[in-house]
Amino acid sequence: MSQTLDIRKLLKSVVAYNASDLHLVSRSEPQIRIDGRLVALNLPVLDGKTIEDMSYSLLTEKQKKEFEEHNELDFAILLPEVGRFRANYYKTMGDIACAFRIIPIEIPSLDDLNAKPIFKKLVKREKGLILVTGPTGSGKSTTLAAMLNEINETENRHIISVEDPVEFVHTNKQCLFSHRNVGTDTANFANALKYAMREDPDVILVGEMRDKETIAAALTAAETGHLVFGTLHTNSAPQTINRIIDVFSGDEQPQVRAQLSTSIIAIIAQALLPRLGGGRVAAQELMINIPAIANLIREDKVHQLYSQMQLNQQETGMVTQTQELFDLVRKRVISKQDAIQWSNRPDELIKALDAAAL
Repeated sequence: MSQTLDIRKLLKSVVAYNASDLHLVSRSEPQIRIDGRLVALNLPVLDGKTIEDMSYSLLTEKQKKEFEEHNELDFAILLPEVGRFRANYYKTMGDIACAFRIIPIEIPSLDDLNAKPIFKKLVKREKGLILVTGPTGSGKSTTLAAMLNEINETENRHIISVEDPVEFVHTNKQCLFSHRNVGTDTANFANALKYAMREDPDVILVGEMRDKETIAAALTAAETGHLVFGTLHTNSAPQTINRIIDVFSGDEQPQVRAQLSTSIIAIIAQALLPRLGGGRVAAQELMINIPAIANLIREDKVHQLYSQMQLNQQETGMVTQTQELFDLVRKRVISKQDAIQWSNRPDELIKALDAAAL
């Protein structure tokens, strides 16, 4: 069976079907994700040996050794005439399994993504912290790539990206890019951020703010005159603030709240929903750090952030997830059922939809 399946052909099928992911798991046929839903390919059921033969063909000796030591491996790979992919190898019931996510080689623009006009203003800021949050597979990397692309086309800046692994590879236009891959170019996120201060950056992308040291370094960088972009796996703007603060011990939290209140520029919390007629669309909640928001963060009143976001949305540029989902249903971009399923506040959304007879 290992001779009948070629990993490159399988990855080509991801591109051909306009899918986002390929999964190879023993005791199952290969499966791809199209518009957020898994679809089995009409191919033989895989066993561990077949997957190992296929997947090892993409690895260097160093990567093989790392995988065999840790049973986990993250890397990115560019296959000529196929595409660029983020890969994760792992073990399941003793067998190797693989998940591949396609990374577009063409960097999308904010206009390509139909991003809100305010995004172009946010990336013009000289310093501060912009966070893009959401579950795995919600398009965070794509949104960040488009924001960095906007800077690349309009500013002259040195941009350092620290990722595990590096996903979108930008071509220098107006900007100079230094892409750093955790594990090969630097030991970890915290180290990379510590040394980034000596590398004369204007903009820093932190692929994932996953621990206290990385978050602390990102906050310091944002305070000291750098524009910092980062991601977290949170579903809403208030939840993001809580997650950051909770990483720190009780006696450190007042200082962190003070730092956040001055350094946060915006939080974009997004989810990818099935679009009516095919494809997917990003539903984005947007919190912008106006003085009222900063005061609530500083005074430990995070539970009031949502109410503040609801006020004067036209003037502030802020959008709650409920408002975003409501608008997408009203414009017939997504179904009412999907909107309710993805909502953080389904009761509030149902009430708004019913009131509008949608």
